[in-house]
Amino acid sequence: MKNRIKDLRTKLGITQEELAQMAKVRRETIIFLEQGKYNPSLNLAHEVAKSLKTTIDRLFIFYDK
Repeated sequence: MKNRIKDLRTKLGITQEELAQMAKVRRETIIFLEQGKYNPSLNLAHEVAKSLKTTIDRLFIFYDK
């Protein structure tokens, strides 16, 4: 699953560490999310989207199979 986390984070001028603190996770989690190596729980997706002032639908790119 692709996402727009890094794009939105940099547009808002937020570091990975700051986003991690806002979403209540470790910085490594944000790194893995940005790289598409980790699919978040619904709760985490919501926290990240809220921190980036967007919605889950706009943050993550879902593909139909």
